[in-house]
Amino acid sequence: MAVLAPLTACAGPYQYYKGTGLHDATAAEVAGGWENVEGTHVVLRKDGTALLEKLDGQDFDFEDGWRLSGTGTWQLTDDDGGRVVRLALTARARVEKRFPVPVADPSAPEPPSTCSWFFHVDRDQHDGLVLFFRYGDPDIGNMYVMTRETGA
Repeated sequence: MAVLAPLTACAGPYQYYKGTGLHDATAAEVAGGWENVEGTHVVLRKDGTALLEKLDGQDFDFEDGWRLSGTGTWQLTDDDGGRVVRLALTARARVEKRFPVPVADPSAPEPPSTCSWFFHVDRDQHDGLVLFFRYGDPDIGNMYVMTRETGA
């Protein structure tokens, strides 16, 4: 038993995350404007196109500190773990750095010209939808949460 403890010490819940289990969200519900507290805005249009503004990288890409803006496509998919929004940036318009800028690795790659994200779909306490992905070190379990746009 003492041998297993060191081997499983880094196995946080994120590494085995299988989704929210939500299967009843529809594309019509997901379409529309989304934002987060860091100033990210995403518009998922009913025709499957998308506008992205200041969207950070997913998983370990988040650590590179870039934020992408541009246009792309999206679709709502369903698997055993629940609904997932698959968002693809196909035409990058702008790259920004997140502040404060994380310590940059000099060997870090340039920000991508195209990129994909996988947002899990869940419901909040008021039965409204939220979109989220995990970022950074999987053992920490950070969540990048998008809620319905409140402005406009």
